[in-house]
Amino acid sequence: MALAGIGVDMLEIARMEKVLARRPSFAHRVFTEEERAYCNKTARPAQHFAARFAAREAVLKALGTGFSQGIGLADVSVVNNEAGRPEAVLAGRAREVAAEQGIVEVALSLSYTHDIAVANAVAMTDEVRPKQEERPDPKEELRASFREARSVIDELERVEEQGQTTE
Repeated sequence: MALAGIGVDMLEIARMEKVLARRPSFAHRVFTEEERAYCNKTARPAQHFAARFAAREAVLKALGTGFSQGIGLADVSVVNNEAGRPEAVLAGRAREVAAEQGIVEVALSLSYTHDIAVANAVAMTDEVRPKQEERPDPKEELRASFREARSVIDELERVEEQGQTTE
């Protein structure tokens, strides 16, 4: 079993524009409601649809399957996380295949020029997945900072009091 898989796909944006114009049902058949809402609110929807279609292909290449083993277009989609970065979402048979391979995440990068949309996907198991640094709780850091400041103030007051009693 491979520890990770890599997939890349590219698509001409003009080709996606033609498909969307000729077959309006294509977007409803291939993309989720969330994807359609995101793409349709942009200045160049076809560019974003093309990137998301390329992402499907790239993800399935990273899984090593392509559109086979019962995997369909609806089994991979793209959402933007709270930071705005694209994330691959696996469903149905694609999620099952990923689980069978021990894949816990598929990192995704989307890019485009005026003419071409490109997607890169890296399927990762726990063994190769970068570890997230444990970050302290910001509230606890603030409390600790206040405790430290309070102890400095207490020490200064103690020193000041000692200075007054010795005079």
